[in-house]
Amino acid sequence: MGINDKPYSEKRDFIRMKIGAPLSAKLAAAEEVIEGLCLDLSGGGLQVETKKSLDVGTEAEVEVSSDHGHSPTLKAKAKVARVTTNDAGSYVIGLEILQILP
Repeated sequence: MGINDKPYSEKRDFIRMKIGAPLSAKLAAAEEVIEGLCLDLSGGGLQVETKKSLDVGTEAEVEVSSDHGHSPTLKAKAKVARVTTNDAGSYVIGLEILQILP
């Protein structure tokens, strides 16, 4: 069965896993670090919630850590693919993973 034969809700290449873990993002073009929450993670990207908006196309090095002290943390170079707001007024940012970092 090809991707076009699947129901719409299953057309993703990767399944999203709910995470709810702290996230920090260092912007590539500045020394600024944005703190937020990683809402979910998939093989191609992640969705994060922050108090600050980022422009689509912005690149950043992101690090997702565990509240429970688990390691290793996820470190990746990512690019902003979309930005929306939620009911609480926070920004929900979709990031495309460009490269996993050591």
